[in-house]
Amino acid sequence: MDEWIDDAIDTELTAIMRFASVLRRDIDAVKNAIELPWSNGQAEGEINRLKMLKRAMYGRAGPD
Repeated sequence: MDEWIDDAIDTELTAIMRFASVLRRDIDAVKNAIELPWSNGQAEGEINRLKMLKRAMYGRAGPD
């Protein structure tokens, strides 16, 4: 992964360069997400659902 990040930062593609530099800043979290069996996906899904309900209650759920 470190070699890929180095190669990505050396490209001339701005979006790839930015993505790779952010990965490098938080490389420990990225490696843990790949290697460890735990996930916060359940919590993130519940937060997303609650935000959607809140938007619907306050009338900001759609383009109207």
